[in-house]
Amino acid sequence: MRNLSLLTDLYEFSMANGFQKDMPDTRATFDIFFRKVPDQGSFVIAAGLQQIIDALPFSFTSADIDYFRGLHLWDEDFLNFLAHFKFDCHLRAIPEGTPVFPRESLLTVEGPIAQAQLLETLLLTILNHQSLIATKARRITFAAGNRPIMEFGARRAQGADSAIYGARAAVIGGAASTSNVLAGKLFAIPVAGTMAHSWIEAYPDELTAFRQWAKYYPDNSALLVDTYDVLTSGIPNAITVFKELRASGHEPVGIRIDSGDITSLSRQARQMLDEAGFPKAKITISNALDENIIESLLHQGAPIDNFGVGEKLITSASSPVLSGVYKLAAIEQNGQLIPKIKISDSREKVTIPGKKQVYRLYHQGSHEAFADVIALADEPIAEQHELNVFDSNPLSVSKIQKLTQFDAKPLLKPVDLKQKAVSPLTIQDFSKQCLAELPNETKRLTNPDTYHVYMTTKLANLQNELIDEN
Repeated sequence: MRNLSLLTDLYEFSMANGFQKDMPDTRATFDIFFRKVPDQGSFVIAAGLQQIIDALPFSFTSADIDYFRGLHLWDEDFLNFLAHFKFDCHLRAIPEGTPVFPRESLLTVEGPIAQAQLLETLLLTILNHQSLIATKARRITFAAGNRPIMEFGARRAQGADSAIYGARAAVIGGAASTSNVLAGKLFAIPVAGTMAHSWIEAYPDELTAFRQWAKYYPDNSALLVDTYDVLTSGIPNAITVFKELRASGHEPVGIRIDSGDITSLSRQARQMLDEAGFPKAKITISNALDENIIESLLHQGAPIDNFGVGEKLITSASSPVLSGVYKLAAIEQNGQLIPKIKISDSREKVTIPGKKQVYRLYHQGSHEAFADVIALADEPIAEQHELNVFDSNPLSVSKIQKLTQFDAKPLLKPVDLKQKAVSPLTIQDFSKQCLAELPNETKRLTNPDTYHVYMTTKLANLQNELIDEN
């Protein structure tokens, strides 16, 4: 992992300079959270933590210090602080693959305030991007049901890093494979792909192109059938080659359709393949797919086995931003913890103060989650048998509720910066387990039911006290 210590906004360094001068012994707690879910969904799939681990701890090189000096913004005391920078921040995070809801902390940072401030942009750019793509992948794979999704959007991604880490995030969110070979190598995830139209166009005719492909890849013959005409050329030629493959002891993989009326073409293709004796030949489709198109195709009864999804997944085109924020929640001076809050005329932008923990609540003795609770870090929620809470949504009517007969599981875990990377496929399995715990109504793509996120009475009272004081 390359050194990302300068991947931050200029004002982070300017604030760190002031913090180092005015409060060098002050420690701070910052929270990363989001307020809105992309695509009007119910939750976000957390992703990106491993890349944060890979980027930390960081330091500044002599070349960095020379660059800073050339900006003529800070004195030599601050440059000396950066030159001898020793990372002293501690992170807690919700594990990758976990469904996370608005206002819950995906990650918290505790450390010297100057250091913690410098992490803002780096952490946000990683978590916002990968969580966004993992969330989009979850929506797409949910629409596809048990049919595999192949991520192949690298050429439409906003740059190389977005293509590489977007592929990783897509697998966390449910994709079965990627066409991105570098991502496959880096993260040990399956790679898959067929051919492009240029292969077929390069040969004198379509049948010759198919035969040459089958010659080199007899056990991986998935043929692209829409270069000229799907029904009168592509599928008949594919069937001819499939028969030749079978005669030589090989079974074809199937066909891919990349254009046209997919529902009609896939139905006719299925009929033609079945009648020719190839009922197991798979039909894969592509061409600017997303969860809405996939859901519509399957609702129409299109007999599709696999989906290749590119630009609308790798860019989360319908909702391309996860607006995660990094907010100061507390400072510690002279051994005293002082909670902090941001107040705004927009009630929804008021932050939740203090050091906190997030709990997932389950019906007692089950794996059925019914709500989350944000609590102060020192509240013994897991040991309580009943709990008085308020809705954490600042726009809701604030009424106290009593929760009983529950089991509580803390979600924020200490981050070991030396931990080894885990395969995205392993994280995907974990994510599926977490998703299975949620009410089905919260997982639908359109108008999902509200999954309640509460605050404890103690935390809600603290928030209200700080609002009143300011």
